[in-house]
Amino acid sequence: MVSTSPEPKEVFSVDVCQDKGPPRQAKWWYSTFHTVTAMVGAGVLSLPYAMAYLGWGPGTVVMILSWCITLNTMWQMIQLHECVPGTRFDRYYDLGKYAFGPKLGPWVVLPQQLIVQVGCDIVYMVTGGKCLKNFMEIACTNCVKLRQSYWIIIFGSIHFFLSQLPNFNSVSAVSLAAAVMSLSYSTIAWVGCLAKGQIENVSYGYKNTSNVDFMFRVFNALGQISFAYAGHAVVLEIQATMPSTPERPSKVSMWKGALGSYFVNALCYFPVAFIGYWAFGQDVDDNVLIGLKKPGWLIASANLMVVIHVIGSYQVYAMPIFDMLENLMIKKLKFPPGLTLRLITRTIYVGNLTNFFIFTSLLINFFSRNFFFMTVVMIDHYTCLAGLTLFLGVTFPFFGDLLGFFGGFGFAPTSYFLPCVIWLVIKKPKRFSASWFINWACIIIGVLIMLASTIGGLRNIVMDSSSYSFYS
Repeated sequence: MVSTSPEPKEVFSVDVCQDKGPPRQAKWWYSTFHTVTAMVGAGVLSLPYAMAYLGWGPGTVVMILSWCITLNTMWQMIQLHECVPGTRFDRYYDLGKYAFGPKLGPWVVLPQQLIVQVGCDIVYMVTGGKCLKNFMEIACTNCVKLRQSYWIIIFGSIHFFLSQLPNFNSVSAVSLAAAVMSLSYSTIAWVGCLAKGQIENVSYGYKNTSNVDFMFRVFNALGQISFAYAGHAVVLEIQATMPSTPERPSKVSMWKGALGSYFVNALCYFPVAFIGYWAFGQDVDDNVLIGLKKPGWLIASANLMVVIHVIGSYQVYAMPIFDMLENLMIKKLKFPPGLTLRLITRTIYVGNLTNFFIFTSLLINFFSRNFFFMTVVMIDHYTCLAGLTLFLGVTFPFFGDLLGFFGGFGFAPTSYFLPCVIWLVIKKPKRFSASWFINWACIIIGVLIMLASTIGGLRNIVMDSSSYSFYS
């Protein structure tokens, strides 16, 4: 009689470096606030602005449809995490390699995931700097006013230190604080709009602009809404931190947490979008908090909450990149894991181009003779801050345009239709079945959103750049 070894309790990852991989200790509520932190971010503040171009009818349809589609694709990602018995796909590109092959898979998935992660970091640089500026100007009316680009640089300086936290579990406290802040400032935004009431002569007609410009602005609005659903790019990495056994696979706890996050998502997105548009109509700003002036202390608090939230969101999106770089160093260069590895790889990510960009900033601001700015710049030089994302955030601080561009170019694929494509490849649902129709509908809608919002966002960045004073 041949004896058989007992079935392993833990479902292992395909990663050859799994012994150096993420600790499997997270609870279901970790996935809730990690996903809330990743998803409910800067995009919520621009939803009323998107409604101003889409109008009540189309805007409401797109909002509800996006919520439903991305909840479905979130469920698909969670199910696919352990679609092969005994294997865990801890990263999006691991799942891509299994679905499309080891050569094609990374090229299908990895560029899109990096666009989402780096794009979020760029937008959060802009958001953090703008809100930090707003907070200081409201809280300290007698203080010397600094340029917006200075505040973006100051905000960026925080991330050199936080980037040394080793993994998702270590940023749990930061992520929890960020999730609480996102719910708080979203509540302040819609309650503030409700308390303010409708502005004088409010109009819900479409914005007055040329037909061509209006078309591109509508395209951009679609991207702004898709930007609000960005958590899929890190959902597998979040699920990787959860324990899994044959009796209770990680998908059970992860789905429970995802439902909690989508409930919080609905509490944030729909009231802000609808009440913000109701209060300001077509005159709403691309950041709804800007239109709220009173009470000053409450609006200042909301801006500070945004700052705290995007600090956590930046780290949530940067953590998978750190993990990828460190695994690359371990596999290819046989580099030992530990603090030294983190210092090298994460400093490379956050500051590889900083020397060039700081030198550029010094030249641009040389004649201003602003000692404070020079001091901040030199600190950045020696601590290697978030170079690429910081530079792009300072150079192109077009909040709404950036949301539309990155929402279409990166977020629509990873959140709207790429999970559906992978599902069709791996699960192979019966042709013309309900699952087959739903997935193909999501793919068609997602591709259309991607094409339209990418074109609209890029065009609007070019148009707005022509009248913008850089590094102001």
